Amino acid sequence: MSKSVIYSLSIAMLASLFVFSSIGCRKKGKTIALISVRNSANEPVAGAMVRLYGQSTTNPPSGPVVRIDTAYTDSSGVATFDYTDVFQLGQAGLFVLNIEARKGLLTGAGIVKIVEETTTEERVFIQ
Repeated sequence: MSKSVIYSLSIAMLASLFVFSSIGCRKKGKTIALISVRNSANEPVAGAMVRLYGQSTTNPPSGPVVRIDTAYTDSSGVATFDYTDVFQLGQAGLFVLNIEARKGLLTGAGIVKIVEETTTEERVFIQ
């Protein structure tokens, strides 16, 4: 083999090693859901209970709901859910969850699609 071929192969091997090592060491970003709860006057509702839960898509349901998370809204009416530890690098998609919000006799509902390595925001009105 000529020196130029050996040199070219060495460069190609080093470049591929660099590419594969940089992909494998990628740090995963945060996967957050922010649920904003508002009343009928479009004012933020502090202290509202927000539940995110999955629902079976098979008929009949294949088992109990696996994912149920609860948080309370802060003074600006936002409940924060952190799914960073649930998401795994290389995974496509995460969850589509039902939202249930309530404070006293007021209730509201919605749906949120949790997207990996993204902050997803959704608004629910309670009445």
